[in-house]
Amino acid sequence: MDDYLFRRAMAKFTTGITVVTTENGVETHGMTANAFMSISLEPKLIAVSIDHRTTMFQKLKDANKFAVNFLDQSQEDISKIFSKQLPGKENFAFADLDGLPVIPDAMVQLICSTYNKVEAGDHTIFIGEVTNLNIKDPEKIDPLVYFEGNYRKLN
Repeated sequence: MDDYLFRRAMAKFTTGITVVTTENGVETHGMTANAFMSISLEPKLIAVSIDHRTTMFQKLKDANKFAVNFLDQSQEDISKIFSKQLPGKENFAFADLDGLPVIPDAMVQLICSTYNKVEAGDHTIFIGEVTNLNIKDPEKIDPLVYFEGNYRKLN
């Protein structure tokens, strides 16, 4: 099967939108990602899949900690900034949680210690152990979702 057909099939799976963030003590970096999943309750593990061709790949490879931020519908532009569809990435004003950059007012902010890294084709799956989190009131927000290459609303 060709790459286009595979990508079309994967686009049929609706996902939430996250921004993965990290820093190396000097530089802060963020990247929009929809390849995210919860793995385990004990220990509390999550996973994000990162393409080897991205700048974020090397940043996470070298980092011991990272954050995952779940975006809500009002944060579509933030998703676009961190997927290089809109300018502003270099001047973005991050918030801080446990010494890591996080997206202000994200639905959820997860602080993770790198637990494991698993190479899988042209991506690496970064498994993080959640060490802290912050949740915005879920009854007042709707998640930002992605389906068939476009942002969508649940209602």
